Amino acid sequence: MTAPLKLAVWDVDGTIVDSRKIIQRAMNRAFERAGLGGIEYDRTRTIVGLELTEAILRLAPPDYPAERIPRLATYYKEAFVEQRAEPGFEEPLYDGARETIERLVDEGWLMGVATGKARRGLDIVFGHHDLHRYFDTFQTVDGGLGKPHPRMVLDAMKETGTDPIQTVMIGDTRFDMEMGRNAGVHTLGVSWGFHTPDEIREGGAHDLHDGFDTLNTALDAFGARVEDMAS
Repeated sequence: MTAPLKLAVWDVDGTIVDSRKIIQRAMNRAFERAGLGGIEYDRTRTIVGLELTEAILRLAPPDYPAERIPRLATYYKEAFVEQRAEPGFEEPLYDGARETIERLVDEGWLMGVATGKARRGLDIVFGHHDLHRYFDTFQTVDGGLGKPHPRMVLDAMKETGTDPIQTVMIGDTRFDMEMGRNAGVHTLGVSWGFHTPDEIREGGAHDLHDGFDTLNTALDAFGARVEDMAS
């Protein structure tokens, strides 16, 4: 008997990769260059995961001219690229991320990405950490509607031939949880990224985890349920 398919769809920033410093520095530099005096991390963190233009719109002052939003977004992209060329640049994987991904792949899981990054940005990060080889489907904002719309999860399931009862969404923001819920899949929140536990729960997380140890336990339990339903 063929084992049932199981798909884990992962957010990237704040879930697999610790990008808190680089994202904050880039947004702060962008706002400074636009003459807006910079921006605090506690504001920046609230928009991580959204498509960039939508994120900038939420952060810009209410009276900021709409025609300047694309330029502010460009400043952010430029600041991001600049940091990658600076001495001492770091954008590390969270401890346990690679081990969990490798283990799931070894056990026959399919792996997907659903990120607010553009594909170019995703490829840079995954290339740096040699992660492409573990994943079967890559969903970015280049393909259409971003979080919390379910489009990326739906497209990931379509590409892998899975359905909602075989799919789990893993992320660190309420947008990840809302996207997963909107797609009808199980949602596992992680607390080590950008959003607070309360914000993640408000997004509809079925479970919330403070470390990869309990996340692994939850993934194993989900996989066992999928296999039980198929038997």
